[in-house]
Amino acid sequence: MIAIDTNVLVRFLHDDDPGQCRKARNLIKHAVARGESVYISDIVLCETLWVLARSYGLSRPLLAEVIRGILSASNVVFSSADLVRNALEAYEAGRGDFSDYLIRANAAAAGAAALHTFDRALLREKGFAAP
Repeated sequence: MIAIDTNVLVRFLHDDDPGQCRKARNLIKHAVARGESVYISDIVLCETLWVLARSYGLSRPLLAEVIRGILSASNVVFSSADLVRNALEAYEAGRGDFSDYLIRANAAAAGAAALHTFDRALLREKGFAAP
């Protein structure tokens, strides 16, 4: 298995630097050809979405499509794909950032009754609570 950082995933997904893009795609292509999986941590996924939204202007629906595409890749491994799927569903229906929902999903999986936040928009949704 190989693990990739945010900058590698962004270059794999977005062709803004031809040299780095080629290296990122070759790294992943060769790993898959060797039968290796590609590990993407929760932090890398959240950072990637932030970069794609802030730097490249991707909309919420396009960001959701990126997540769906990564989830559907048979060679990609997450700490918990189920938590990523859960967060994706909440992100598509909610007002918060994807990271908010992934944090909530991880907190619930760890046994927390709610994720306490000062984010007023999230306080209207199940699983979030005021401090």
